[in-house]
Amino acid sequence: MRHRIAGFILAAGIACAQPPPKFEVASIRPSDSADRRLFLDVQPGGRFIARNFSVKRLIEWAYGIKDFQISGGPGWMGSDLYDISANAENSGNTDKSNLRLQSLLAERFQLAIRRETKDMPVYAVVVAKNGPKFKDAKESDPNIVDLSKRSDLAGRGGRPRFTMIRRGRLTAQGGDMRLLTSELSNFLGRTVVDKTGLRGTYDLKLEWQPDENQVAMFQALGVPEGFGAPAPDPLGPSLFAALEEQLGLRLDSQRGPVETFVIERIERPSEN
Repeated sequence: MRHRIAGFILAAGIACAQPPPKFEVASIRPSDSADRRLFLDVQPGGRFIARNFSVKRLIEWAYGIKDFQISGGPGWMGSDLYDISANAENSGNTDKSNLRLQSLLAERFQLAIRRETKDMPVYAVVVAKNGPKFKDAKESDPNIVDLSKRSDLAGRGGRPRFTMIRRGRLTAQGGDMRLLTSELSNFLGRTVVDKTGLRGTYDLKLEWQPDENQVAMFQALGVPEGFGAPAPDPLGPSLFAALEEQLGLRLDSQRGPVETFVIERIERPSEN
């Protein structure tokens, strides 16, 4: 009797296993826009729109990882740009958009990956000696930039949260330390972990003079020159100095476990 009960429970568990979430309809087309700025919009109801995204950037977004965590794969994976419009019918859960994108990459790009964990150099963000130089953001605070020309933010109720990235400039309204460490990881090409103990949301402005490696990282991220980027200044502060001078935070070099993704197979997307 015990064996029968155990077998029934096992069978029921298999039957109840949920299939991975997917987009009901998805259009993938090579990007032909002269404007190479990235655009990503994840809407309630399961609508997903991405423009000027390379497959490598799509993988990063789908799995919550960075460029330096990915190895292998053909060169076009980082150079070919695509526009994607997808919809998950009868779904109001935007939290599953990354899982749906994982399914899309597997089905339409034949993506197969292998995960490995390695001990690698990392940075830890800590509070500098004199404390943070920013305060908790409030709904009554004015916007930190003029949003009259931001059509993507028009019509949203309340004080919108957003992040604007330019070469050598980060502007975040209502951002948190998770967002900051994620963007710093992009700029530095190394995992950045939060050890500040700060748990609120903040308005953050950071401006620095990128070094050659960071300029290359901006290129990999698809961040073009201009579009409000600060003018080059050979005397401008480094990212490390600007972080402490402008935000009251410091980067400490450490070592820690980092998950890496090895591309074992990928193909250009199947036709719509």
